[in-house]
Amino acid sequence: MPLTIELIATILFAIAIVHTFSVPVFARLANRNGPHAGLWHLLSEVEAVFGVWAFVLVIIFGLVVGAGDAVAYLDTRNFTEPAFVFAIMVVAASRPILELVGMIVRALSRILPLRAELSTFFVTMSFVPLAGSFITEPAAMTLAALLLRDAYFHKPEQVGFKYLTLGVLFVNISIGGVLTAYAAPPVLMVASTFGWDSAYMATHFGWRAAAAVVINAAVLTLICRKYLVSGEIGREPKASTVRTPAYVILIHLAVLIGIVLGAHHPVVFLGLLMMFIGYAHAYARYQDRLMIKEGLMVGFFLAGLVVLGGLQQWWLQDLLGGLSPIVLFWGSMALTAVTDNAALTYLGSLVEGTSELWRYMLVAGAVTGGGLTVIANAPNPAGFAILKGCFPDGAISPLKLLLSASVPTVVAAVFFLI
Repeated sequence: MPLTIELIATILFAIAIVHTFSVPVFARLANRNGPHAGLWHLLSEVEAVFGVWAFVLVIIFGLVVGAGDAVAYLDTRNFTEPAFVFAIMVVAASRPILELVGMIVRALSRILPLRAELSTFFVTMSFVPLAGSFITEPAAMTLAALLLRDAYFHKPEQVGFKYLTLGVLFVNISIGGVLTAYAAPPVLMVASTFGWDSAYMATHFGWRAAAAVVINAAVLTLICRKYLVSGEIGREPKASTVRTPAYVILIHLAVLIGIVLGAHHPVVFLGLLMMFIGYAHAYARYQDRLMIKEGLMVGFFLAGLVVLGGLQQWWLQDLLGGLSPIVLFWGSMALTAVTDNAALTYLGSLVEGTSELWRYMLVAGAVTGGGLTVIANAPNPAGFAILKGCFPDGAISPLKLLLSASVPTVVAAVFFLI
């Protein structure tokens, strides 16, 4: 039987999920500028949802069980991933890194036998998500979202195009990081336990993911070709009035690589972040505003997910353990939409006596469903934070995201089941 606090945590977790699907309602209330507009605005921030309800859980935990036990529970949580996403988001969103990625995207687009408008969009939707296997998925999400915001999402209309693109982006980021064993959170959580290295990931997951990413990007480009070619939804990125020296770009790249290599060690990557912030202020003429607030909000969201998700083991682990491999694939894909896929694979790794096929289906289903909702994959809140201002009322409809991500999710599922 579950403990009382576990039942309470599950109820609050369910409320938080409903809340994420209700943010457009709160956004419309905030836009009315009533006496409680500030509160409605807070509740309309997707990045705040799980943090707010985790705060409620901690208060109830202290009242029901005791303040000491509540603090002890928090001390047992691992907040490395929220801190890492915050750090990588701030550095990856800096102007020198964006300029470097923009140059690479334009160089690759010139190689393709397509019109520049089509090839640039295709490379943004395929190469950048696949690069997440090397620079980590949160970094890839940050870069891709910023490229889309500045080049394609600047007009208030074309909402349908934005949702289609967002759905493909989230799915491609989720599956595009599985070419290595360290870049995708749901893989990272189980790689050591399952004995999977990057060679295993490339041969068992990588080629399937790459094929699905390319097909999703190609189909989206084909569907939107009329608008891309006409210029209705694209524009040349604004050139900076100050040319960024090569050494500044290299220093930023070195910091980004250092944070990626130190991803498991908060002292290392947070120390690098502090040095980076100081360096960025020293050379402010080569910088845009650092995304510190946005990064902190995303970290708050993920930390809340860690706190709430830590008390869901009582029902989730037994459910996973009782499923056959093929049912597990579809089950983990569906469960990922309402839980974090890294937490899901971690709980699955605790199930004893599993076969290699069972393990593959667990992870494949988790990464396949990682684009369906904002909570499905750790990098998704970063994309939300960057792009939500481009949508009506400054909010992204979770239901429309779910619908737009369904087709690319099916494409990914087909390849992972081959």
